[in-house]
Amino acid sequence: RMNILVTGGAGFIGSHTVERLLRDDAGRITVIDSLNDYYNPAIKRENLRALGSQVTFREGDITDPRFVGETFDAGRFDAVIHLAARAGVRPSIEQPELYIDTNIKGTFHLLEASRRTGVKHFVCASSSSVYGVNKKVPFAEADPILQTISPYAMTKMACEQMCSNYGHLYGIKTVNLRFFTVYGPRQRPDLAISKFTRLIEDGKPIDKFGDGTTRRDYTYITDIVDGIIGALNYRTGPINDIFNLGGSQNVSLNDLIATIEQAVGKKATINQLPEQPGDVPLTSADVSKANALIGFKPTTAIAQGVPKYVEWFRDMRARGIAVC
Repeated sequence: RMNILVTGGAGFIGSHTVERLLRDDAGRITVIDSLNDYYNPAIKRENLRALGSQVTFREGDITDPRFVGETFDAGRFDAVIHLAARAGVRPSIEQPELYIDTNIKGTFHLLEASRRTGVKHFVCASSSSVYGVNKKVPFAEADPILQTISPYAMTKMACEQMCSNYGHLYGIKTVNLRFFTVYGPRQRPDLAISKFTRLIEDGKPIDKFGDGTTRRDYTYITDIVDGIIGALNYRTGPINDIFNLGGSQNVSLNDLIATIEQAVGKKATINQLPEQPGDVPLTSADVSKANALIGFKPTTAIAQGVPKYVEWFRDMRARGIAVC
């Protein structure tokens, strides 16, 4: 049993991770989250409510070094699962400084507090976005990354490098997880599956950027959590390591829309638009390393996962919580 801090623990991936830790009786869990208004904070508050009183919750921002320091002094953590971040490629192009402050400076404050208080294990959420326009498919952890194409991806690459520094200099075991398009119940409302579900349900047109042939490696939330728990328990290998966590299934935008139409039971009205800057044409994960070393094996196909999201979306609406 460990004393574990989960940053961003009221959010999508964070709340599912905390649920699993509680179910596994992994130890004492502290959650920090700023409950910011990037999307409806009521969703995060509902996630927290569902986690119950077994979790210690501290509301605050990782960009505040005093808050971070006090949290670590009070908690004396064995391990940190760092999931708090400003997410999204397109908003990062509009607000790069916000992403630098939260993702880079915030991660720095957490690593510094970890060094100061003797944290031994630090799991950090990275992103498939770091690969940029990678010509080699599928993407592997050893692929050279010569260029990122959005501020969001740049900040995640910086976080990986900071983790490498703290592992090398201070002996903190750091594990970076490159998530590939995570989806499922509680996901952010700005993600494609969320937006498309909401608009198709309401009979409104959806924006389709490009010809619909762009492909993503969609990964269901419970599979991602399996990988996070595997990384938390990973004690061998180099002091700093990187793993892809993907669904190992490429889905085109056109096929995604068709899957959501089937789950919702309505046809979409399409608003055709040109491709967006900063978007990559393809993401595809080689997960053989994660499979071999942390036992990662995704099992949920998109045709199974999307209906589970639609069910959650409708349940939230029925309870009067706006998923937006």
